[in-house]
Amino acid sequence: MFDVGLGEALLLVVLALIIFGPDQLPKVASQAGRALRQLRAMANSARDDLREGLGPEFADFDVADLNPRRFVRKHLLEDLDDLDQPGPMPAEEPLLPFGERPPYDPEAT
Repeated sequence: MFDVGLGEALLLVVLALIIFGPDQLPKVASQAGRALRQLRAMANSARDDLREGLGPEFADFDVADLNPRRFVRKHLLEDLDDLDQPGPMPAEEPLLPFGERPPYDPEAT
């Protein structure tokens, strides 16, 4: 979720020590942890309420599917992944019935 490296994490810890001091830092950390737990509980509750409101027809609904990037990957690019797989190619079907040839227009080409 966050791309924080080791050096950046150490810098954040040092800044927190300087800003809050060693005596206030445990209290601030516990308050931040409590707030994060409450935020997660609220998000889980909202997700469960959404699933309950949608009903049994959408039992397999995943809220993460609403992310546009994941939606495109799942619904549009999934078929392209299937084409990359080795295997027999589907037989070509004629465009016109009874083996008729399409009209030829030399000016169109």
